[in-house]
Amino acid sequence: MAKERPPLEEMTLRQLRRVASEYGISRYSRMRKSQLLASIQEKQRTKISVEQTRTLEAQEEVEAAKFELGQEDRTGGTLASVDEGLGDLPGGYGESRIMLLPRDPQWAYSYWDIPNTNKEEMRRQGGQQLALRLYDVTDINIETQSPHSIQEYPCDELAREWYLPIPVSDRDYVVDIGYRCADGRWLVLSRSALVHIPPVYPSDWIEDHFLTIEWEEDLRGKTFMQLVPPSKKAPVASPNAIYDEIFGMAESAESQRVAGSLFGSMQHVPGSMAPEQSLSSYVFPSGVGMWAVPTASGIGMNMSGVGMNMSGAGFASAPPNRPRKFWLVADAELIVYGATEPDATVTIGGRPIKLNADGTFRFQMSFQDGIIDYPIVAVASDGEQTREIHMNFNRITPARRTNTKEEAVEEWFA
Repeated sequence: MAKERPPLEEMTLRQLRRVASEYGISRYSRMRKSQLLASIQEKQRTKISVEQTRTLEAQEEVEAAKFELGQEDRTGGTLASVDEGLGDLPGGYGESRIMLLPRDPQWAYSYWDIPNTNKEEMRRQGGQQLALRLYDVTDINIETQSPHSIQEYPCDELAREWYLPIPVSDRDYVVDIGYRCADGRWLVLSRSALVHIPPVYPSDWIEDHFLTIEWEEDLRGKTFMQLVPPSKKAPVASPNAIYDEIFGMAESAESQRVAGSLFGSMQHVPGSMAPEQSLSSYVFPSGVGMWAVPTASGIGMNMSGVGMNMSGAGFASAPPNRPRKFWLVADAELIVYGATEPDATVTIGGRPIKLNADGTFRFQMSFQDGIIDYPIVAVASDGEQTREIHMNFNRITPARRTNTKEEAVEEWFA
C-alpha cells in the first residue's frame, strides 16, 4: 500500500526538490526551502485551473450535444449556436399594446406593454386612475355601437398583467386600458383584439369537419372552410320534413301508448265523422300509423276495453316531447362617482363617503324599484365652502317573470 505524501509545509528540503522535479520546475536545486514551497504551490494552482477549464469545456460539449438530432442543418451552423449573439429581451417595445386571453368561462387574463411616455401624456390630459374596461361586444361593432355592458377594474401603475372576472360566458369581449378622469372622461391607451369566452355549459358544437390539403399547398391568404357556430346557423328545411314530423309524432305517441296514457287504443265511433275519416291515436297497438291529424271540432270517440264514451274531445297536436328547465336572473346597480379636494368631506344622501388619495370617490349600490333621492354635498376642510348636486333616480319594472337556476322546475312543451 502506497504511503501518503505529507503536506508540503511538513516536507524536508530534499522532499520538496523531488516534488519540484515532478512538476518540472527549473533550477529547483538552487532554491531555498521557502522558494521551493512557493513555486510548487503556484504550479498546483495553475494545474487545478487548467483541469477546471477542461471540465467546463467537456460539460459544454455534452449540453450542446443534446440539441444535435443527427439531421441536416439548413441554417449553416449547429443548432446549439442558433441563439449566439442575441441580446437580452428589452423591457418594452415603445408601443402601447394590450392582449386579452380566455383562461376559463369565468376568468380572462390580460397583459400589456405601455411606455411611460404615453402614461405621462395621458396624465397631463387629466388622467388620474389607471384602469381596465371590459366590454361585451357580442354581435356588434364597438367602433360604431355601444357595448352591451362595461366592467371597470382599477389597476396599479406598475402592473403589467391582470385577471378579469367574466360577467357572462359564451360572449365576445374586448378590453381597454386607459385613465379615468375626475370629470368622467375616459382616455384610452390601447384596446385589445376581440376574444370569445367559452361557455360554462357543455358545447353544442358536435360537428366534425375533415379537410385534405396537399403537402405543397401554399396556405398564405387562403380560407378553406368557414366555421359557423350552431347557434348562428339558419335552419335548413329537410326535403322530407313532413315525413320527419309524422314519424316524430308517431314515436312520441307510441311512448305514451306503452305507458298506458290517453293516447292508447282509440277507435272511430261510427256516425261522428265521415266514413272515410277516422280518429287516430297516431299509432295503434298493432303499430300501424294513421297519418291523419284530427282537429278539435266535435270528435266523438270511445276507449275500447274501458267501457266509457268521450265526445267533444279532439287533439290538434302531438303529445309533449320532453320536459326541460329554463331560468333568468337580471337586476341593476347604481354607480355614482365624482371628485373634489382630497381633504374635503363628501356625503351622499346624508351618508359620508370615503375619498381616495386624489379626491375621487365612487359609490355603488343595488338599484331596486322606486325613487332614490341622492343629494351629494361636499364641504371644504375648514367648513367655509360647500358644493352640492341633487340627483333623483327612478326605476320601474313593468313586468318580472324570473327565477334562479336552483328554482327552475321541469316544464313540458310540445
